[in-house]
Amino acid sequence: MLILASASQSRKKLLENCKIDFIQISSDFDETTIQEKNIFNLALELSFQKANSLSENIQKITLLKEFNYGSLEILGCDSIFEFKGEAYGKPSNKEEAFIRWKKMSGDFGFLHTGHTLIIGNFDSTSEIFKITEIIKKTVSSRVYFSKLEDWEIKSYVNTKEPLYCAGGFALEGIGGKYIEKIEGCFSNVMGLSLPWLRKNLYK
Repeated sequence: MLILASASQSRKKLLENCKIDFIQISSDFDETTIQEKNIFNLALELSFQKANSLSENIQKITLLKEFNYGSLEILGCDSIFEFKGEAYGKPSNKEEAFIRWKKMSGDFGFLHTGHTLIIGNFDSTSEIFKITEIIKKTVSSRVYFSKLEDWEIKSYVNTKEPLYCAGGFALEGIGGKYIEKIEGCFSNVMGLSLPWLRKNLYK
């Protein structure tokens, strides 16, 4: 059974569209405790900590009883957008989102998504989750943005969509029409590389 250790609706939708059976349980890991400066490594470390936090508290989740305590795969993901060497998380307000889009307009950046898959078995007798394998990788996609007028940026920012997305845009949402092209994994830009997951979940 796959557990998505994330509250992300875009990741949830990706798995649902691919008919992958899973349950979604948000990790309670505090991201502010990680001080890694390298953006590529930061995405990977955050993905691991999210998955690991859930694996350490798995015995507290009563939902697992209906799955007979069998084999479990815990998936942790974290996405960070990199623009000219700077990490862009979720904009804190509309003003910040507007300034970012002014910079990104007509340019490109990289969407890094850290992926961690913790594979193991849950022993119902001892209530211990025994890890058998940990698979980790950061997948990066290059995202090219259209050249936008100020009124277009303002209109998009006013939808508030950028405030809830790493990098300030959602490929699967309103922001999709402002993206010229993508080099690399398409679904990775939405927070989860499905080819990576297929390769490692069903090997």
